[in-house]
Amino acid sequence: MPTHTLDTLALSRRALIRGSALLAGGAALSTLPFGRAAFAMHDVSEAWPNVAALADKYVSSRKVANLFLTFGWGQEDHAHTVGGGTLSLAKPAPVDGDSLFRIYSMTKPITGMATMILIDEGKLGLDQPLHEILPKFRDMQVLINPEGALEETVAATRPITIRQLLTHTAGLGYQIISKGPLQAAFNEQGLVGGRVSRIPLPGFPPVTPAPGLAAFADRLAELPLAYQPATKWSYSCSLDLLGRVIEVVSGMEFEAFLKARIFDPCGMTSTFMQVPQSEAHRLTDNYGIINGNAFPIDPGANSVFTDAPEVPAGGGGLVSSPKDYDRFLRMLLGYGRIGDRFVMSEEAVRVGVSDLLPATVDTTGSWLEGEGHGAGGRSKDGSFGWGGAAGTLAAVDFNLGLRSTLFTQYMPSEAYPIRDEFLAAMEADLSAMRAKKKAA
Repeated sequence: MPTHTLDTLALSRRALIRGSALLAGGAALSTLPFGRAAFAMHDVSEAWPNVAALADKYVSSRKVANLFLTFGWGQEDHAHTVGGGTLSLAKPAPVDGDSLFRIYSMTKPITGMATMILIDEGKLGLDQPLHEILPKFRDMQVLINPEGALEETVAATRPITIRQLLTHTAGLGYQIISKGPLQAAFNEQGLVGGRVSRIPLPGFPPVTPAPGLAAFADRLAELPLAYQPATKWSYSCSLDLLGRVIEVVSGMEFEAFLKARIFDPCGMTSTFMQVPQSEAHRLTDNYGIINGNAFPIDPGANSVFTDAPEVPAGGGGLVSSPKDYDRFLRMLLGYGRIGDRFVMSEEAVRVGVSDLLPATVDTTGSWLEGEGHGAGGRSKDGSFGWGGAAGTLAAVDFNLGLRSTLFTQYMPSEAYPIRDEFLAAMEADLSAMRAKKKAA
């Protein structure tokens, strides 16, 4: 049994707010003007006028088919909604809390918390070497130049650990990030970063995915690392690899573990690696944005996500609904509890949402510069969350007692500045709420 358990992580625990989760949530609610709002899903655009204006700007101009946002306070049963739109630019069916969206990398925090469950149970160690679970990762080589020849390597100076996998600091490459021969090898070996479409797309070379998570892990172990472990933050396939770790340690298939330990106890009935045909009518169309125009690249009715995935990707394989993902966030905000059910221990959540970056890691020049990273998501100033490749975003703010999501469907996510505009609009509305409360 691993010796590196949560009992060794007192410093990490103290990185987050202290005290009872319910007391903290209640205190946050009492500082805002509608902390006692009715516990039912309804539109709250009046309370979030800047966010509502943002949603209307994009939907009314048909830049996107939908921009649907949710806000939930503390342990309210339902999040409240802002914005809307339709499942498709070509169809009038409106989106709602039960619509299905490709969440891509918003899968990562779910995989991260699944890993934290196993660490909490003593079946994994946070600083346990990966090769103790997957022996083929024992003697890794590291590229001298991350974009250079695969033969030009040196030996890894330290082993890959579970902490590094959770925080993208293991030195692994990524099909969607790596360049040169390493990226070519990822494509050749079928180490795909996620499914996009049935049709050929520019920038997405045809790749035959590895036949399952076991083959994915074995093939990945044969490739050199891009960086020495625990030296650099570099977005990677590490959360996909953790899916295989979870399978080996738990003795369950990865998706079955997610369903049994997170989805079912959280009441997440609309989160899938494969969307059942009976539910495909709820699935949004996904769009590619070219010169400001939206073109369908994965229509919901015939989506690639209605097929069974070759590799159930812990880094980007899930489809979910706003209502479902809010339940996951509500569980985190409740420090492992949702309603009267305990999904995770409070300690596992506190550690999982804290900054777990190894002390030896340099984040200079990375997406994460000046911030922290927890179990599959960004950790900063008491908040935790991550976004997805099709424009989605989700986070919990433990200081405010707020859970928030942004759902839309377009690629690439940087085609529009929606995320930055959303964060600015949300802060403007929160400032107005505080001012109104102070004046009351």
